[in-house]
Amino acid sequence: MPRKRNRPSYITKGNIFDELGFLPHDAVTLKIKAKILSALLDRIHKRQYTQAQLAEILADYQPNISNLLNGKISKMSIEKLLQYATRLSLDAHISMRVKPRSKKAQVA
Repeated sequence: MPRKRNRPSYITKGNIFDELGFLPHDAVTLKIKAKILSALLDRIHKRQYTQAQLAEILADYQPNISNLLNGKISKMSIEKLLQYATRLSLDAHISMRVKPRSKKAQVA
């Protein structure tokens, strides 16, 4: 029997965390963590590190490495993720910009 392909039931046009109902400050934090995690995992997979190698490189315990590899970063700080990035020879840049006003806000 042919396998059914998963189709997205909802396509977001913006920040998924906003649309899931997170408070704005939580949504921003989660979005930043997700971007850092994505870069970390790309680097880890490209270099084909084992968990044991990562534990040594990142100077952290194996359970934390496992959580990282499985995307369980809710209890990790942005600072911790940036430390991991530095130890994996990744360079981080942060940019800030003024958020455009929505049409509703302009009318009020």
